[in-house]
Amino acid sequence: MYKILVRPILFLFSPEIIHHLVFIGFRIGAIIPGLSKLINNYKPKTDTSVNFLGLKLKSPVGLAAGLDKEAEAIDMLGYLGFGFVEIGTVTPKPQPGNPKPRMFRLKKNSALINRMGFNNSGVFNIIKNLKSRKTDVIVGGNIGKNKITPNAEAVNDYLIGFEELYPYVDYFVVNVSSPNTPNLRQLQDKEPLTELLQKLMDLNNSKPSVKPLLLKIAPDLTNEQIDDIIDIVSETKISGLVATNTTISREGLDYSEEHIAKIGAGGLSGAPLKKRSTDIIRYISEKTNNQIPIIGSGGIMTVEDAMEKIDAGARVVQLFTGFIYEGPSLIKKINNEFVKRR
Repeated sequence: MYKILVRPILFLFSPEIIHHLVFIGFRIGAIIPGLSKLINNYKPKTDTSVNFLGLKLKSPVGLAAGLDKEAEAIDMLGYLGFGFVEIGTVTPKPQPGNPKPRMFRLKKNSALINRMGFNNSGVFNIIKNLKSRKTDVIVGGNIGKNKITPNAEAVNDYLIGFEELYPYVDYFVVNVSSPNTPNLRQLQDKEPLTELLQKLMDLNNSKPSVKPLLLKIAPDLTNEQIDDIIDIVSETKISGLVATNTTISREGLDYSEEHIAKIGAGGLSGAPLKKRSTDIIRYISEKTNNQIPIIGSGGIMTVEDAMEKIDAGARVVQLFTGFIYEGPSLIKKINNEFVKRR
């Protein structure tokens, strides 16, 4: 029904406009009496809960950061069958992000290109939304730095994000891999990344209870850079990785070079990202004997794609572009397959 009736209507509008309209609908729908029970039909009838990093997820399928940036629709997303929702990326100060248009559909490849630029209303406004949620779905806080903050001072932005969100989220993801904030990916270099993660872990360890802290990595890393990441995980003792973010590659797209050039810069997500993301998961898992917990993200458009991530070494998975192209039934189908494989 979604792909036949709903998606063609949604895709008549620009991606960012329809995103806002849908999320308004999600917010309204979450408070309509009885609607949550109707939507719950998307959920499998059997138990799909899974333990991950000490958290009991109601489902091993999560929503990746970037869709619910403001923590506006956590309740409705939980009703749709997501076991965990990652909000953000959240920065200390509000920022508008990059100039519009900044999100583009590549329908032939079931893909998106976005250069949103960490647009969000700032951590203190987002906390207001977190306080108002009513369901107990697990929530992750994806934290980043403001565009105007120089890399030399970036650690302070991440510490602020962690400190302020700590009472309201269940786990954290450190985002230094978005291609849409100038020079952000330089923080993936071994020395600055080690310093950043160690300071976050020092703050984490000072709290009454330590919360899972993961690092989201880019799909454009070399094997040597991934080896550095593995060493850093071991040294800082962070909880795990999210693999992967969007890619700056444009390989294998069914569009002319002129069309892609006209779209311009941004991170590519969706089906073209699937193989590289899965290859990175497999590389890390084999290199570490599956000792680093991984959230698999990137190009999951089908049940088979999700299972490939699991077979490669991911413990749980996240959707982003697949949710946009395939709709909520994809969540239910993946959950059902998890149950079959138990």
